[in-house]
Amino acid sequence: MSSRLEPDTRVAARYTAAEMMTIAAARALPDRGTCLVGIGLPGTAALLARRVHAPELVLVYESGAIGAKPGYLPLSIGDGILAETADTVVGLVEIFNYWVQPGRIDVGFLGAGQVDRYANINTTIIGSSYAQPRVRLPGAGGAPEIAASCGEVIVVARQTRERFVERLDFVTSVGHGSGRETRRQLGLRGRGPTAVITDLGVLEPDASTGELVLTHAHPGIAVGEVQAATGWELRVAAALERTLPPTEEEVRVLRELEAARPGGGAR
Repeated sequence: MSSRLEPDTRVAARYTAAEMMTIAAARALPDRGTCLVGIGLPGTAALLARRVHAPELVLVYESGAIGAKPGYLPLSIGDGILAETADTVVGLVEIFNYWVQPGRIDVGFLGAGQVDRYANINTTIIGSSYAQPRVRLPGAGGAPEIAASCGEVIVVARQTRERFVERLDFVTSVGHGSGRETRRQLGLRGRGPTAVITDLGVLEPDASTGELVLTHAHPGIAVGEVQAATGWELRVAAALERTLPPTEEEVRVLRELEAARPGGGAR
């Protein structure tokens, strides 16, 4: 995973774990690619990437905006600023039938209510009963198609044992199924999740098994902390790396985006 940070760039003196996570996610996005994003952490990271290192990154929203360039963090995928600043606006059906499912989107950015060791995602329910869950999450939306067909998928989620679980309460979107061969067997077009970025580090799928492995620990985070926040026995890469700390520019731009949000301030 590329850090996209120049070695002579000044490092920020202070930043939060949430800011480190958002910045690490932004760095994972390439310039001149296409990225299907939503609202929340993935959307914030995508806007940060455009402002800092990827000005030609094309943001696509499932509501139909292609090439949107919002000046603030949208309140929803239906926020008018997306249509106002887009290169073009198409229908929801076209987004999925023409852009997502044929594999015309390079990167899909997803959040998660639960993640398992193979980067399968639950955004549907928490609990054993679909009819009477302990928590009903926002639901699938376009996530299953995004996870299936985008060139690659990046997942962003805060890491706790309750969220990173041995077994999902509900499989909303397939990551690597039960192992590396699952996607091929199911005929899924995309490579699936290539990184799960958290407030503690970065997990990436093992090339042979598809199981998530800790490849980067964020500054000041011990390996034991990451393992303690994981509901399975998390493996650690032999060549574990440290995430490069945020730069002054990254932190400044991120905070400017948060401050410009309608209503003001980070949430």
